[in-house]
Amino acid sequence: MVFSSSYFMVYFLPIFLLVYFSVGKKLKNPVLLLASIFFFSWGAPRFIFLLLATTAIDFYLVKWMSLQSDARKKKRILVASLLLNIGLLAVFKYANFFVESFNELLYQLGIEHIAWTEIVLPIGISFFVFESITYAMDVYRGDQKPLDNFFNYLLYILLFPKLIIGPIIPYRTIAHQITNREETTDNRLNGFYRFCIGLAKKVLIANQIGLYTNIVFAMDFQELDAFTAWLGLFAFAFQIYFDFSGYSDMAIGLAKMLGFTIPENFNSPYISASITEFWKRWHISLGKWMRDYLYIPLGGNRVDSNKRLYFNLGLVFLLSGLWHGASWNFVLWGIYHGAFMILERLFLLKFYERVGRVFRVALTFLVVVVGCIFFHIREVDAAFEYFGQLFPSDAVSPVVFDGKFYFFLLIAAVLSFAGISKKALRWTSALYADKQTDAGHLIYTFVSLLLLVLSAVFLNSGEFNPFIYFQF
Repeated sequence: MVFSSSYFMVYFLPIFLLVYFSVGKKLKNPVLLLASIFFFSWGAPRFIFLLLATTAIDFYLVKWMSLQSDARKKKRILVASLLLNIGLLAVFKYANFFVESFNELLYQLGIEHIAWTEIVLPIGISFFVFESITYAMDVYRGDQKPLDNFFNYLLYILLFPKLIIGPIIPYRTIAHQITNREETTDNRLNGFYRFCIGLAKKVLIANQIGLYTNIVFAMDFQELDAFTAWLGLFAFAFQIYFDFSGYSDMAIGLAKMLGFTIPENFNSPYISASITEFWKRWHISLGKWMRDYLYIPLGGNRVDSNKRLYFNLGLVFLLSGLWHGASWNFVLWGIYHGAFMILERLFLLKFYERVGRVFRVALTFLVVVVGCIFFHIREVDAAFEYFGQLFPSDAVSPVVFDGKFYFFLLIAAVLSFAGISKKALRWTSALYADKQTDAGHLIYTFVSLLLLVLSAVFLNSGEFNPFIYFQF
């Protein structure tokens, strides 16, 4: 079940909110937990018991760890917890990839392949595994005391607004909100506004652009002209941004309606003036997780040599690419971004100082757009074939799209780069503010209801409603 589905909008959400807001404070967490279990079970009923079992094991492992005074024993229990979580990812997300890659090697050597039954990937596994790791690490480091109640921990892992796509929330960020959060009218209204904005970004922009993106990437790449190839890439870059950031907005809005404050996941990433800045604005929660739980433990930038620094950066981005998907194209995508992070430290940042911000933003956006080839096209050979079509050729004629496509593409571009304007930034800050004036509430309520109605109309009028990050 996804937030932009009719089942969620018409049945699950209204019924849940009606029950949740009707019960007393003591029953809110049980109601929210049961709803979250149902939400996960709707999309992955075969895996709910596995998730419950592994979560219980991990909870008691960490609790046992917190009681130890011996540092070595404490570390061994931490390792056991990490192996449990990483093992889940290794089996369910990467086993198919490793076996397929090994079989391909055997095929090249003329050796018979290994028989293998493909494993189904549970939804949201990457997100709840990373959050389980943050819980164990935060308790181990002494940054946070462990929860005493298993069901509160289970709620942290399964909280449905962020379950499938995040944001990835460190345990220490939300621990106090599990047991003591304040629900106010302002929070409920502001959460509703944010949800409607996210829904509109997903349905009214991402879905509409995606219809045309699919046409381009379904074509024979050898028949693509350079203009259409570039247009398809730009369209996909906007589609994935409004798809994922829209879904993140819906998650943040839903959580706010329930009294939770969860971190932002996007901050106008396409106005970044470097790849380094881009990764501070794009999928912020993943970037912070990689920094706090991988990059810094590796030594971060506090190392003795630049070679070690570049190794740390390269490894983090390689693993980040692999986190996005168990496929070689994602590995290449991670290496691609990691390479630019290293190049910026070598000489690009000095070059950027000599040119204007507009040029830097345009160049960074171009780098991100080209990288979308490796993100979107799973077959590596096909990805490089598409890359070759970006260069002008007289062999084919451009594909003609209707005005509707260019209309939505223009809206996406304007909204993506509006953050360059200080006025737009002030307007966005006011829109996302926790406190609104009475006049502000009237305006935002009207606009939100309008967006909600338009989104419902578009959802009912078409069946195209993919979610790119659902696979992760």
